[in-house]
Amino acid sequence: MDSYLIQVNGHGDHAPVLDVHLKTNGNSISLGKVKGRKPRWAVRASEMSKKTFNPVRAIVDSMKVEPNPKKAMISLSLGDPTVFGNLPTNDEVTRAMKEALDSGRYNGYAPSVGYQSCREAVAAYYNCPEAPLEAQDVILTSGCSQAIELALAVLANPGQNILVPRPGFSLYKTLALSMGIEVKLYNLLPEKAWEIDLEHLESLVDEKTACLIVNNPSNPCGSVFSKSHLQKILAVASRQCVPVLADEIYGDMVFADCKYEPIATLSTNVPILSCGGLAKRWLVPGWRMGWILIHDRRDIFGNEIRDGLVRLSQRILGPCTIVQGALERILHQTPPEFYHNTLSILKSNADLCYAALSAIPGLQPVQPAGAMYLMVEIEMEHFPEFENDVEFTERLISEQSVFCLPATCFEYPNFFRVVITVPEEMILEACSRIQEFCEMHYQGAEGAQDLECDK
Repeated sequence: MDSYLIQVNGHGDHAPVLDVHLKTNGNSISLGKVKGRKPRWAVRASEMSKKTFNPVRAIVDSMKVEPNPKKAMISLSLGDPTVFGNLPTNDEVTRAMKEALDSGRYNGYAPSVGYQSCREAVAAYYNCPEAPLEAQDVILTSGCSQAIELALAVLANPGQNILVPRPGFSLYKTLALSMGIEVKLYNLLPEKAWEIDLEHLESLVDEKTACLIVNNPSNPCGSVFSKSHLQKILAVASRQCVPVLADEIYGDMVFADCKYEPIATLSTNVPILSCGGLAKRWLVPGWRMGWILIHDRRDIFGNEIRDGLVRLSQRILGPCTIVQGALERILHQTPPEFYHNTLSILKSNADLCYAALSAIPGLQPVQPAGAMYLMVEIEMEHFPEFENDVEFTERLISEQSVFCLPATCFEYPNFFRVVITVPEEMILEACSRIQEFCEMHYQGAEGAQDLECDK
């Protein structure tokens, strides 16, 4: 029988030494003395945490500016439709939640991909002949943000790249960089209502491109792609054999003169992961209910991507079970007039804001067609005292107490984004203050030239 003798020698300030002897078949073999590890604290943040960077937070947190104390603050910066209380969710949605809670049936763990009945409800809601869906094609997630995170994680490896719109939602870059995935920005064209520059998009594709992100309707642009433009985007994806990650959280939130086309209904051969959720259309972003819809009619994703999504979903145990318990009723019993009324308010605000800002010298708003935003170009040559959009918006806060996000947050300098979910009277007051601000600082061609010479 073999035996081991480990003797620890050490005293005073000297590190312990392990004297190891191995006895086998009656013979003793010395393995020598091994210097032991002296324990010490060495706790460091992970590389993933160090690579995680939110450009919106970085820019906003660096804006060390106080609002004008003589004017009440008007924030047109936060994409949360619930902030001002003017856009409540529907009573049917609230009742569905109360009944799910009172039933006592949704207090335990659910499957990581969501309850089967809830997946069936989402599939039934979005199923159509052009893009058929079954329960197995649905993964429930903790909000649309987690849906995007899981979709990126299953499609891309560290060292690969993804194609992201510019201007675009900052979360794509935040998530990708934390995973070691390179971000390539393709341009949107403001003069074409923010359509994609297709030639530029296709020029970015290489052998390491893992997916193309298409955000429609758009945050931050408020744009909605036409059917023909979506078909051209799909043609690029098909030619280059690049799957699409469709961020459609604002799906169906389009104004009356426009039509929303889910991208999956327009293609039978490009595999698509469509991300959505309750947050915006049902006006409950804090409930954190999202989903991934898997469209793969040519079986290009196959079982590998589906199994990968299931495994990734098991890192946490899915979205809130009480919201899941209410989901079928929310999807199928919310009255159509609720959606119509919400869009009427957003359209009215968008029209008011666009008309007011269009009349201001030095500003060029781009007419939105949906979602909750519009983008405004600052003709910086007429505001030479400001270096960029960040300085412009900082001074707008300090002088007029109006907060708009500088579009540098969305990789698109010299624009700013306006949120149109605030009450009408606040929109009008904010636009009036922006006009006063611009009139104060606007320089015609001659004045701007003189100021440049003085610098």
